[in-house]
Amino acid sequence: MPNSSYADAAAFRAAAAEGQVGLDPDAAQAVLNKIRTGKDAVAALLDNTGFLTVSPKLGANPVGEAIATKFADRAAGMNDSYAQALRNLYTQYDDAEHAILEAMSRYDDFDASTAQSLTGQL
Repeated sequence: MPNSSYADAAAFRAAAAEGQVGLDPDAAQAVLNKIRTGKDAVAALLDNTGFLTVSPKLGANPVGEAIATKFADRAAGMNDSYAQALRNLYTQYDDAEHAILEAMSRYDDFDASTAQSLTGQL
């Protein structure tokens, strides 16, 4: 089951895609820059995870070899590995970036629609 931050990011992206959310491009630019900085940092870490697949030297015996393999799998494998956590974080940054871009592109439509719905209510 996805965690709540995945669900929140997906809901925001869906709302932006459907035109339910609009963000002032000038106001959102600072947030977008921070997201891109974080995304770039995670991408750099992902580019350097290849060394994690190398098993540590824990001895030439069955126990040492089994533990070394286990450490390498936990570092660079799937599921709960360090590399998978980085991939998940990168995906969240990417989703947030696209959602903000979508919401920024819908700002004028959203603003006009909101203004129209409020006309005559004051």
